[in-house]
Amino acid sequence: MKLSRLQDHFNKMHPVKKNKNVAYFQDLKNKHNAQPSVSKLFSVAAKQDDDGLRASYNISLLIAQTGKPHTIGETLILPAIKEVITTVLHKTAADIIRKIPLSNSSVQRRIDEMAENIEVIVQSSED
Repeated sequence: MKLSRLQDHFNKMHPVKKNKNVAYFQDLKNKHNAQPSVSKLFSVAAKQDDDGLRASYNISLLIAQTGKPHTIGETLILPAIKEVITTVLHKTAADIIRKIPLSNSSVQRRIDEMAENIEVIVQSSED
């Protein structure tokens, strides 16, 4: 934005702050930058959810490689994971199991995404 237009905007929209010194605005900037952003608030949670998503993709790949029905994720794999977590690690498995989506539609979608990605890689290597 041109300086003249910026000054016009400032004078019209913020006349109360017109006579403030530079230190006031620098302080506002520092306060604004110090505030946590939405991405910062969710970065830790996102990292943990990414682990569950990555596990979901890896398990979906295993399901695809075995040729088993996609419902095996919910009927066998998740209960097996729960049993291992509670028996070996002595932790409640509910939080961990919730982060690994393995429904029939999720597994199918992940397999389709991986297949599409492989097709793109193969086509780009042929060119």
